[in-house]
Amino acid sequence: MPLQIIIFLLFFLSFFPSFAHSEEARERHITVYGAVMTDGALPETAFLTASFDREYRFATVAAGKKIGNLFDRIDFELEGQIVKHIAGQHHWEFNALVVARWLRFPWNDIIKTSFAVGEGLSLATETSVFEEKYHGEETNTFLNYLMFEFDFALPNNPRWSLVTRLHHRSGVYGLFNGVDGASNAIGLGIRYHF
Repeated sequence: MPLQIIIFLLFFLSFFPSFAHSEEARERHITVYGAVMTDGALPETAFLTASFDREYRFATVAAGKKIGNLFDRIDFELEGQIVKHIAGQHHWEFNALVVARWLRFPWNDIIKTSFAVGEGLSLATETSVFEEKYHGEETNTFLNYLMFEFDFALPNNPRWSLVTRLHHRSGVYGLFNGVDGASNAIGLGIRYHF
């Protein structure tokens, strides 16, 4: 079923106009994605072996800007996110991060692909009910933020892309406010590059 959704979204995105194909057209982006929380640790979530807890979902709007490039292979970006938890808990979350994005894949002529890792800070307006539920401990509104992401676009229309993202908040083994637990989510969304 998820493969059918991805194929449909790529087909759908192929009908949107692509105004410019230059690298300058990809200096900034806006991303909108929805996500479902998982009950697993980071590795289980990344390999999709964790169970999804559909009672806990959120929607995110993110804005990013390219700030550098290394050897035409890795872009560096800054990103800010506004997250609204819409099921199971109803607080807001604000994330700021630095992103490194690998650009070169051998199949980019067929599906333009990038892989990104982002590291930053996360501030929630309330303590997370989900984090308390799954870790049996107190959490904190201020935690570390980590993300892993794949971005897929059609080569003839690189302004629009499909995004899959792993969204991770944690105390980094007690480094942030003595919090040892974490929360993870898997998201799917759309990005517009300009």
